[in-house]
Amino acid sequence: MSLKNSEANGSLEKALFEEKRAKISEVRKLLEPVPDKLLLYCSDASIARYLRARNWNVKKAVKMLKETLKWRLEYKPEDIRWDEIAQEAETGKIYRSNCFDKYGRSVLVMRPGCENSKSTKGKIRYLVYCMENAILNLPSDQEQMVWLIDFCGYNMSHLSVKVVKPFLEPKTSRKVKFVYSDNQASLKLMEELFNMDELEKAFGGKNEAGFEIKEYAKRMRDDDKKMPLYWSQGNSKTSVAAERSAMAEPSSSSLDISELNSDESHAANGEENSSFKQILTNGDGKSIGDKQVEQLPQEPK
Repeated sequence: MSLKNSEANGSLEKALFEEKRAKISEVRKLLEPVPDKLLLYCSDASIARYLRARNWNVKKAVKMLKETLKWRLEYKPEDIRWDEIAQEAETGKIYRSNCFDKYGRSVLVMRPGCENSKSTKGKIRYLVYCMENAILNLPSDQEQMVWLIDFCGYNMSHLSVKVVKPFLEPKTSRKVKFVYSDNQASLKLMEELFNMDELEKAFGGKNEAGFEIKEYAKRMRDDDKKMPLYWSQGNSKTSVAAERSAMAEPSSSSLDISELNSDESHAANGEENSSFKQILTNGDGKSIGDKQVEQLPQEPK
């Protein structure tokens, strides 16, 4: 590339950067005033995610973010505690795994075949609790989580997957991939994402420890004690990390699962298979309302 072309590209890149910064500032002005407890969701990082989810349309991003802020104020997801939803968790239908993936993302396991409740309200409240807990346990430089869904024993009378659907943008839904225990391509996919010594045996790993409600309850109660501090205004570490992440170049080592190949024919035909597993990555970690996690380009020098 010639020096002239390089300078032209640099100028264009800087112009795009400044345009995006201007839109972030515009969204922030349209949101004001924002309650102190919700300022974490109005950082540059968070606003950038909403703008991307709406193709940098300021009006649509503001509407989407306002709806999220309103929901958080009314629903108060950060106030849900283990003892309130423990009954929903007894069968291990949803839980946070002890392990993280290779990118430091929290891993949530869902087993629709273990559904134990007919209360839609209870299911949603437990789902929200699990996602908030996954966020709590993310490293300060990570904003994404991973879902592992085991369809063993699943049938259409179970509604857990349908409960999750409203929280997913179509772009996120397309990142869902089906993997199978007897498929080499599936095994390779899992090895790229997880440390197989830590991953549960049910998902092709070597860890034979399964869900145990008493041990899990203890973990959740311990995490509940951390929740008020995490969401307080003093959570500057997370805020700073989120800002840094938003303004950084996407990592070349980041794995976009939507680009990986896998066999989805069984899903398309609606067939039930005992080895059905589903993997979903790039679920946003910072807010259930943040539908798409991407990053702003680094400011040109």
